[in-house]
Amino acid sequence: MSEFDQARKLLHEFKGETYLWGPGVLSRVGEVVASLGERPVLVRDTFPGSDAFVETIRISISRAGLALAGEVAGAGPNAPRDDLFRIADELKALDPDVIISFGGGSTIDATKAAEVLRTLGGKIDDYFGTGLVTQAVKASGKTLTPHVAIQTAASSGAHLTKYSNITDVSTGQKKLIVDEAVVPARPVFDHEVTYGAPIGLTSDGALDGIAHCLEVLYGAVGKPDYDKVQEIAQVGIGLVVDYLPCVAENPKDEKARGALCLATDLGGYAIMVGGTNGGHLTSFSLVDVTSHGRACAVMNPYYTVFFAPAIEPALRMLGPIYKNAGLTDADLESLSGRALGEAIAEAMFELSRRIGFPTRLGDLASFTDAHIERALVAAKNPQLKMKLENMPIPLTADTIDEYMGPVLQAAKTGDLSLIVSV
Repeated sequence: MSEFDQARKLLHEFKGETYLWGPGVLSRVGEVVASLGERPVLVRDTFPGSDAFVETIRISISRAGLALAGEVAGAGPNAPRDDLFRIADELKALDPDVIISFGGGSTIDATKAAEVLRTLGGKIDDYFGTGLVTQAVKASGKTLTPHVAIQTAASSGAHLTKYSNITDVSTGQKKLIVDEAVVPARPVFDHEVTYGAPIGLTSDGALDGIAHCLEVLYGAVGKPDYDKVQEIAQVGIGLVVDYLPCVAENPKDEKARGALCLATDLGGYAIMVGGTNGGHLTSFSLVDVTSHGRACAVMNPYYTVFFAPAIEPALRMLGPIYKNAGLTDADLESLSGRALGEAIAEAMFELSRRIGFPTRLGDLASFTDAHIERALVAAKNPQLKMKLENMPIPLTADTIDEYMGPVLQAAKTGDLSLIVSV
């Protein structure tokens, strides 16, 4: 079975018939919306070529016998709080019985959180953490409005998942809602929307997809769901490693772009089975210096070295993926523990170099030591403790400076020897 067939099988296993995906499916959105309500509102991104896709959505909704009750501008990168509050206010005024989002992860995440505020009230900080939206739904007796999430980028998998990332731009810190209640009722992904995406955006999204698979894989070692996570991660990471360089070389390669769509959706599957950890946790404190995908791509090789003694089965699965792609010539079978982790980390660095990505925090414009301090402080915040708990080497607030601090210093300079082994 090819990687593509494996990916399709896994996605059907994940979402069944509730997920409308593949090239050309946007014209069928109307039937999905009509199955959920009669008064839809569209929250939309604007990007080159987006108007034609939005018109396809409007026509499809009209053919289903409905009309949009309104359109709302989507969110900026990293879903700023101000955009979230604006979207919540506009949804409240328009009073939809079904919400459609059309955008990348930021607009979909902001729409998830905006509906929480619109229906449940309170402050957004009331919902950061795990399961707090569900608690509020049960306590209030209210029901969240059905959400049709139309993904426009091969990236976060936000259309498939229980996560909503929201950023306080004034502090440069991202926080997270983790709750089954915010999973979109009907996800949609027309792969053709991604075909014209800039290579920078494409690379950011693809490396975010790797981060989802990779971090969940690391956290699953030794746990009952490891075999399933390994199956998802092996296909998802393999597709990115094999096809991202193809897109970098030829942005019009539709087969390769389709591979990245499948891979990043598998990243969404992975984070519904398990959770991300080190790379994502640190990325939340780097929103003002780089994109999320790049932050994860920079950090995960260093966390790979730190976690290496605890994740050897995962590293042995990853080795052939990177070796077959020509990203390492190390004798991986002869290595173990930290040495194996360092070899895999070097292969990850090589992939980043080939697509023009940085490999050190120090390579990022505007990065300072203050970002390291911010990341260490954020890691001690109880609202982000799920990331610490997902680590294959769990850390506590008392051990963050001792062990995470050296990982961040290594990432600043590129010196793997600074990482302290537990």
